[in-house]
Amino acid sequence: MDLKDFKSGSYRQQYRYKSFTPALVNHVWVWSNPKINTLLEEATHKLGALDAFSRQVPDVDYFIRMHVVKEATTSSHIEGTKTDIEEALLKANEVDPERRDDWQEVQNYVSAMNHAIKRLRKIPVSTRLLKETHNILLSKGRGASKLPGEFRRSQN
Repeated sequence: MDLKDFKSGSYRQQYRYKSFTPALVNHVWVWSNPKINTLLEEATHKLGALDAFSRQVPDVDYFIRMHVVKEATTSSHIEGTKTDIEEALLKANEVDPERRDDWQEVQNYVSAMNHAIKRLRKIPVSTRLLKETHNILLSKGRGASKLPGEFRRSQN
């Protein structure tokens, strides 16, 4: 499929709401813009550099864990949490009780991410995986009453 002809999806009227249905992306792609080749080369080069760096890190699992925690704190900030990476690494009893709800949301995020990564070894990205991960994400703390593991049934 020529990249310039690709449409990311379409809007559909559903009762009183419109929804967006994404198009499938697993095609053989061709493109006429040579800039894309340059960008792909740069991305491949950076992946190679990351691979080389990962071979020098003494404990890759620890390195990845720190990035998951960093991602969890950064993503949680979007939702309004105030936990930073140092606080996220503390145990629950070491966290100020007033900040424990924020801390818990970050812990849920880390647990959900780790669960999804582990499950991807056995199942593909799927509705089941999304629901399992969402269930963990909202399992404890402020989101526990917001239908953990279920898709939203109402419009935002």
